[in-house]
Amino acid sequence: MKVLCALGGNALTSAEGRARPEDQIAAVTTAAGGIAELIAAGHQVVLTHGNGPQVGNLLVKNELAAAVVPPVPLDWCVAQTQATIGVILANALEKALADRGAPRPVTVLVTRALVRSDDPGLTEPNKPIGRYLPLAEAQLLIDHGEVWRDFGAKGWRRVVASPEPVEIVDAPAIRAMVDTDCVVVANGGGGVPVVADADGLLHGVEAVIDKDLGAALLAQAVEADVLLIATDVRHVLLGYGTSAERALTRTTVAELRGFAEAGEFGTGSMAPKVEAALRFVDRTGGRAAICSLDDIVPALAGDAGTLVTA
Repeated sequence: MKVLCALGGNALTSAEGRARPEDQIAAVTTAAGGIAELIAAGHQVVLTHGNGPQVGNLLVKNELAAAVVPPVPLDWCVAQTQATIGVILANALEKALADRGAPRPVTVLVTRALVRSDDPGLTEPNKPIGRYLPLAEAQLLIDHGEVWRDFGAKGWRRVVASPEPVEIVDAPAIRAMVDTDCVVVANGGGGVPVVADADGLLHGVEAVIDKDLGAALLAQAVEADVLLIATDVRHVLLGYGTSAERALTRTTVAELRGFAEAGEFGTGSMAPKVEAALRFVDRTGGRAAICSLDDIVPALAGDAGTLVTA
């Protein structure tokens, strides 16, 4: 099968949420083992990943250095983290494949995702990112043109645009590399957001794309049979945080959509994963699974995680 495996950004940190280089390398090494097992078993795998904690680190550096150098634009932060995480993944995966006697070339493609210039998500920044700061510290970033919002007692936090991805610009290159038996790491963090001007030229924009929606679009673009979303939980949970909490192991598009519309997943981190799974299965007739990094292999077989079918 052709599998699009999406690794969550928070799942690429330590169990305590640390994102030091050694923490990220350790988490990626764990993920590489399961991915290598899939490839060694004969499956064709395309990889993508989140980058929230990593972009967060860059934003802190922006904040600390703002009085000395201009902050790096947000689309540059996405591109930088795509490359960094991709190289770590490539190194770990090539070793894991060699250890299993199944060597493959692994390549990393910094990938652009097209968004519409009239997307309301571009004109109404509302996605909070980064850390909270007192107004005195946030003001320097505001003076550099960033949008910050007062969150009361917590302090001020940056809010950014989060438009919908409509096309993976570099999909033809990704497909060409997949066709030559490369394992491709692409579209990290949902893709570097770009818009087309009146002449059709592409320009980066200060925005972030939801990584899970980007993964669903990439899975469609490479004609994957399965979208596998690996995160830091083992299942989708119903009744989260209540005495009625239970794991959802197998479900259909209709049933899962009903749970989503009933507010089971709120606006938290699980909601976009559920939406990505729904979009992929609904549009392609394939299947999706949401699982932990440790359960990648059994999840593909339908024996772990939450399996979503038509």
